[in-house]
Order: sequence, then C-alpha cells, then structure tokens
Amino acid sequence: MMTKVGFLPEETSSFVGRRAELARLETALAERRMTTLIGPGGVGKTRLALRAARTAADRYPDGAWWADLSPLYDDALLLPTVSDAVGLADHTLRMPVEALCEWLSDKRLLLVLDSAEHLRAPCSHLLAELLTTSPGLTVLVTSRQPLGTRGEHAVRIQPLPVDGAPDALQLFEDRLRAGDPHAGLDAPGDRAAAADICRRLEGIPLAIELAAAGIGRHTVAQLATRIGTRFDAPVDAEDLTASRLDLLADDSLWPRRHRTLRTTIGWSHELCTPLERLLWARLTLLRTDFDAETAREVCTGGPLTPQEVDRALQGLVAQSVVQRDGTRYRMLDTLREYGRMWLAELGEERAAADRHARSFLGLARRAHEGWTGPDQITWYHTIADTHLDLCAALDHLLAHDVAAAQEMAGRVGFFWACCGHLSEARGYAQRALESGPVEGPHRTRLQWVLGVAALLQGDFATAEKYGALCTAIALYDHDDEGMLGATYLSGLTQLMNGEPAAALEAAERVLRMTETAPPDGGPDGRRATATDCATDTTYEPGACEPTASEPTASEPTASESGACEPGAREPGASEPGGDSAPLESAHRLRCRLITVFALTALGRLTESGRAAAALRRACERGGEYWTRSYADYQLALIALLQGRPEASAVHARAMLAGKHRLRDSFGIALGLDILAAAIAAQGAGAQAARVYGTGHAYWRMVGHPQRGTPELGPVRETCELQARAAVGDEAYQRAFERGQADNAEVGLAAALHSDLQL
Repeated sequence: MMTKVGFLPEETSSFVGRRAELARLETALAERRMTTLIGPGGVGKTRLALRAARTAADRYPDGAWWADLSPLYDDALLLPTVSDAVGLADHTLRMPVEALCEWLSDKRLLLVLDSAEHLRAPCSHLLAELLTTSPGLTVLVTSRQPLGTRGEHAVRIQPLPVDGAPDALQLFEDRLRAGDPHAGLDAPGDRAAAADICRRLEGIPLAIELAAAGIGRHTVAQLATRIGTRFDAPVDAEDLTASRLDLLADDSLWPRRHRTLRTTIGWSHELCTPLERLLWARLTLLRTDFDAETAREVCTGGPLTPQEVDRALQGLVAQSVVQRDGTRYRMLDTLREYGRMWLAELGEERAAADRHARSFLGLARRAHEGWTGPDQITWYHTIADTHLDLCAALDHLLAHDVAAAQEMAGRVGFFWACCGHLSEARGYAQRALESGPVEGPHRTRLQWVLGVAALLQGDFATAEKYGALCTAIALYDHDDEGMLGATYLSGLTQLMNGEPAAALEAAERVLRMTETAPPDGGPDGRRATATDCATDTTYEPGACEPTASEPTASEPTASESGACEPGAREPGASEPGGDSAPLESAHRLRCRLITVFALTALGRLTESGRAAAALRRACERGGEYWTRSYADYQLALIALLQGRPEASAVHARAMLAGKHRLRDSFGIALGLDILAAAIAAQGAGAQAARVYGTGHAYWRMVGHPQRGTPELGPVRETCELQARAAVGDEAYQRAFERGQADNAEVGLAAALHSDLQL
C-alpha cells in the first residue's frame, strides 16, 4: 500500500495497545539514525515497527520503505532485496552496494528491515556503509538480537501486559471476532477464562492469536483448561507430544525463557490434523506470498492430494497458522521456522525442495510461452513478485539438476533483465553455462540473456561477443528463434555503437531468412520487412493523428491502443493479413523493432513510421506490450523529428502508460525524455522542465545518466534549449528541481496528463 511516498505493507488486522512503545519509538526515530526493536519471536516487533513507520512516514520527504528479510536463507540476495525495497533497479556494472549507497546518498527516508536476526553480520555491515554515506537515512530494524552496528539504539519489546491493562484481552477478543464475527466473550465465565488464557500465555501476541484460533474447536472455558493443563505439566524430554519445538529448537534462536511461545506453537501443531501438519511443513519452502494453485503444485504428494491440500490450507487459515489476504496466503516467519524443523524431522527436505523447484521451473516455462499473448503483463508481474522463489529454485536445480537449471535460467532471464534484476540474470546465466554441457536452444538462450544483461549494463563489448556467439550457435543448430534473438542483440549493440546501417541490413536479412508464415503484405509470399513497409501507403503523417487525451498509468486509452494513429486504418478497413494473420513470436517482434530504430537513425523517417505502425499493429494482435511500447516510443520520436510535437506527446504518453504497466523503469526514463522534448517543442518550457526532472529521477533509479541510441543526444539538447529559452534559466531550473524532487510515481502520473500543471 502506498503511503504519501514509499511503500509499507498493508495492515490486515487490528492493532492493539502499545501506546507507550509507540511514543518511545517516535522519539527514537526523531533523535537516532538507527533503532533496533529486539525481542523474542512472536512478541509483535513487526506490527509495532509497521505502525511506527506508518505514523512517522510523513516526516521523511523521500518516504518510508519496507524490506522483509525473513524469506532470505542467506545473504546472497540481501542487497537486491534492499535495493528493490527502496526502488533501485540498477543497470550498471558497479558493485551493488556502491549503487545502493549512491542512490540513498541525497535522500531523506526511513528504511525498515524486518526480521534481520538470521543475517545479523551482513546487515550490520551493510547498514554501517549506508549510514556513513547517506546522512538523511534513518533505519528501523526488527531482530531477536541487536545487530551490533555502531550507533545502534536497541529498544526491547515486551509482551502485552496481562495485569491491570486490557490490551492482551482485547487482542484475544479481536482475533476471536476476526475468525467468527458472531463470537464473543458473552457467556458466563468467558471473560475470566480468556483473561486466564492471556496470563498463561504471558501476553505474547502470537501465542494469544494462536489460542484464539483454537476457539472453533473448544469453548473458551475448555481452552483455558487445556492450556492450563499443558503449562502446569512438566515437560518430558522423552515425550514428543509434550512439546516438539522444545526438542527441535536451537537455543540461540529460542532461549529457554521463551518456553511459553514454543509450547503454544507445539500445542497449536497438535491441534492440527495429520495432513494439516504435513502441509504446514511443506509450505515452508515458499519464500513469498502464494496462491492456492502454487500450494497445490509445491505440496501435493503422498497422502496430500490436490483436494486435501485445499482442505488442509483452509484448516491452517482457520487456526491462524497461515494468513490469508484475498487470494494470497503467507506464513509468519516464526511459524515457518517451526514448519522447517518439522520438515527436517520428517526427512522430506530434499523431496519438498524438488517439488518446489519443479513448480517454479513450470512457472518459468509458462511465463516464457506467455510473453507474446494477452497475459504478458500478468506474467511480467508474476515473475517480479516470485523473485525469491525463482532464485531458490535455481539454486536447488544448479546443485541437483543442471539441465533443468540451464533451461530455467534462460527462460526467466529476459524477464529479470526487464525487471531490473540484471545482476541476477547475468549471474545465474553464467553459473548455468559453467555448470555443465548444454546444447541447442537452451545454450543459445543462456548466452543471449548474458548478452542482453551486459548491453543494458552498458557493457557493449561483452554484448557484441555474445551476439556473435548466439548467431554462430543458432546457425549451427538451425534455430530460427535463436537467430532472431541473436540479431536483436547484435542489432541493438550496433545501434548503440552508431552503426544503424549494419543493424538494418542484418535484421532484414534474418527476418527474410526465418520467414515461414503466410504473408502479411510482403511480396513473394513472405511477411513484410521494414523495406516492404516503406511502400505501405497507409502511413501519412498528420492524416489521422491521435488527439490529445489524458492517459493514466494503469490503462491506455482508446487513442493509445491505435484507434487513430499514424498508420492506423479506419474502423472496418482490412490490413495486410487481416485478423487471420498469425501471431508473431517475441523474438521476431523484437527483431522488427531493430529495423524501426535503424531506419529512424538513418533519417528515413517516413519508412520508419510505416514500419513502426505495422509493428505496433502486430504487437496489438498478440497482446505484446514491451515491444509495442518501444514502437510507440519510435512513433513519438519520428513525429518530433517531423515537426509534429503534439502527436509526439500523445505517442510518448502511450509508451509511458505501457512501460508503467510493465514496471519498466528504464523504458519510463526514455519515455519521459521524449515526452519532455515534445512538450518543449510546443513552447511549454516550464512543463517540459518538470518532466525532464522526473525523467532524471528515473535515470537515477536505474543508475545511469541519460541513455539511448546516439541520435537522441542532439534531440535532447535542442529541446532543452527550447525549454530554457521559453521560460528563462531560473524558471526552468525551479521546474526541473520540482520534477526531480517529486516521488517518481507522482511525477509520472502528472506527466501522463496532457494538461500538466506546475
């Protein structure tokens, strides 16, 4: 849920008590740069940190940002997780910690690291660097123990009071009503019994919530009796039913003085049916929130049929072991910890990891196949949201099934590159190639991912090397898709190096060589290439320009979808190939994009406009947004170069709407630059300056100065001079700084409206 600026998780249940703790935290956050909430698992550190951060968020101009570290089993993904949390999608070759330090260096924000106890040393080292280089940074950490960072202010969190204060009893009653709105403590003796339960559980919030969930199977009085019996009885080390967690727990994480919570979790575990216990254990392999379908894929096996998984999952929700939010589920890290120990005792760790890896390999396959199709954006977001699970699956496959790892790294790599996870895309592809022999399309795909990641990081020499390798291997393997992908990589590298003629020649040659589908308007029974599109008389600059509209960041408007664009046909008119034209692959569409870029760079604007309009229509037929957005970008650039800035602005906003839906920060940065240029060309200097400022914020987000093909530099310079001349240097600088200071989402939303105001 977005705060005024930043990201904090949504609170999905009531918050009870903690007034004194919140007051202490308010003071600590105002006076200290690093505060760590310490206390045992289940005592409520996360909820308290979230409420404190939400209360304090408005004091930080750059917002409050949240990083959940509980899914990380080691520190390999610590930096990417924190970078994601603060909105950094670095596209450079710098060390990740260097990029993060620079990103935060001039910001005034609150960073919350939740559940850091298992990464104390790496977190301490990272925070020491960030606090040194980022004077405006304030950090709030939750951990079972202090991190030991210099300047750390530790605040110990105690359980809720049970004597003389109603907080614990209020929490019990709230959670009771959350499970059953008609439930309450109205029967004689219920309130006294509930108070006794809270005292027995020492006011530990998680223990109270688990106990309240047991009311569905017992009355309040019965529950009080059972808990009293359990806590009064001595623990027999030979009796596994007494408290399994006591026997399994690591005392460094679960000190003996916290027997109350351990015993409560063990008791809740015993209330579960055998299949619910088994599901509890198997679900611990999932690092991120999940849906029911994922639970079935990862956990089905043996007595847990898909139907039993559904039934057991609802049972765990009813007992507060699993939390549900709409169609998504998650497990608290304290309960996940117990489940992992149970999984080890069952001897199922390897089998469960195999199922988990198999499930996410299947996800990668389906996403790869769905890149060109109506669900592209959904797949894009799914890959981004399951990043930690995909990494865990790849790590497992690299150790146990190299061939599957090689396939998975290749299929997920382009998604990661587009999502900003360039280091992971490049790193896993490299590890997969080095882990064993790989042949055919998987080898081509891995090398292609390496090249694309290198290109986006500005490493053109490496990109050129892998483009040549991919071309040679695809030719040897007779792999048409590999050839198209290799040509996209090589062509884009050539464009960045100022060689558009070579890029155009290679792309057109490969498009002809790989054509096997029915014609789409091209001569000689083949699909039209860019040169063929140059003879398409449907593109007439200014004949059917899109009208100015107010697109939003969530959905393109009718004019954005191509209903009235340069090159678009009148309603009912037929286009080459018609509705029956076959959908083109993602690699083919991207290869066609190279021809559009090259024609523009060569100054063949009318031909480029026709090719871009035809490409856009092909993307629309296939539900493809990534390439389509760059076709919009080219149409914006072409219109600007042809002296049609109003049309350019509308095309630029269409591009930005698509890139926003894909969460593509690099594409948004490019789009804001071309939109600012189009606004400047219309004489609106202050508005252009503000959009340029927002664009600068996005360029910083990806760690680059302004990027793009060489011909863009002069366009930017000319339009910036126009904007400055229109309003004067002082007014220009004020508007630019306002755009730069805006929250990126706020600035983008403003830019997407055609009546942009200062």
